[in-house]
Amino acid sequence: MGKRFELFVALRYLKARRKQAVISVITAISVMGVAAGVMALIIALSINNGFRNAFQRTLLGATAHVSVLEKNPQYGIGEWKELSEELRSIPRVAGVMPTLYAEVFFTGPGAHAEGGVLKGVRLEDTGQVDVLTRLKEGSLERLAAQESLGMPGIVLGSRLAQTTGMRLDAVLTVISPQGELTPFGRKPSYHRFRVVGIFESGFYELDARLAFTTLRAAQRVSAVPDVVNAIELRLDDINRAGEVAAAADKIAGPQLQASPWMEQNRQMLSALKMERVVTVVTIGLIELVAALNILITLVMMVMEKHRDIAILMSLGARREQIRGIFMLQGVIIGVVGSALGLAAGYGLSFLADKYRWIQIDADVYSLSYVPFDPRWIDALWVPAAAIVVSFLATIYPARNATRIAPAEALRYE
Repeated sequence: MGKRFELFVALRYLKARRKQAVISVITAISVMGVAAGVMALIIALSINNGFRNAFQRTLLGATAHVSVLEKNPQYGIGEWKELSEELRSIPRVAGVMPTLYAEVFFTGPGAHAEGGVLKGVRLEDTGQVDVLTRLKEGSLERLAAQESLGMPGIVLGSRLAQTTGMRLDAVLTVISPQGELTPFGRKPSYHRFRVVGIFESGFYELDARLAFTTLRAAQRVSAVPDVVNAIELRLDDINRAGEVAAAADKIAGPQLQASPWMEQNRQMLSALKMERVVTVVTIGLIELVAALNILITLVMMVMEKHRDIAILMSLGARREQIRGIFMLQGVIIGVVGSALGLAAGYGLSFLADKYRWIQIDADVYSLSYVPFDPRWIDALWVPAAAIVVSFLATIYPARNATRIAPAEALRYE
């Protein structure tokens, strides 16, 4: 008979109509409580994971996985060609891109200057920048062709193009504050560029402040010789950025340091991690409420079924089997509630992401909608935690059931 007997009785108790209808109602509430907790946690974790993945995808589409920089920015990296070849030999490195960043002002025909960053890259490296391979307007071929026409080309972020009033083929003025050195000090320099492309990463900060041009054009704007101020590494596995950065540090020497993307964006990643912890703790309280409902349900059931328990014990049922009956009821409630919660959580997450149900302000959140990205591993530990909590709620009423004395319970029957 074994466990099948306990499961049979547990299911009969859960499905049978009782004299006290309130127990049936509380049982249904317990199931729905577990389902609500699992569903809410799956959806919340999907949102957290969606934001993290969107952040990685959009940000790393325009920036590096590992950046080699000067520890004390001064004159730039002069031996960047030789160093680039050495860095290329590091395992997991898929591409090396020497770059020059310059803080500049962009101004359009309305003479409104917008601050931003001009990023210079070699023409042969443009294929390593994801946002440049899928331009919203224009083409990379025009960037190369424009270099030979006397007026260099520039690719603007979509928000930057909007704020400066720039369209394709328009002429943009780039103002460099460090400018040129004169007998009276440094004087801002003005450089004309032709807009040959517009990109849109989906990350507001990048689209509003970043522009790409050729490395030589960026060097002219910054009034520097053939130097760069960053060597960016692209990896075939972004999760190996830490070990690649450690290897790059050994090659780069004491004047330079390698920084993985996790370190560069530590504040954002820490905020997402803390949000995940807070989410689990907060929504976990729903499971505690559901566990309390299970506890109340089973306590009331033990009180109602004391005569049945006494008869079963008189017929030879062991106390362990009686305890198992009520524990199984709690576990069944947890399993059914978890199954319903998983179905609802993953279903709603899929639909909400596909149809972009929740729209948000891109100027504030860098995304136009809330992304949902449920992970399969959450389908393992979330219901497991819910079932464990449901099981723990059965311990007290199950122990009470085994304390019933058959002779006393049946004396007046």
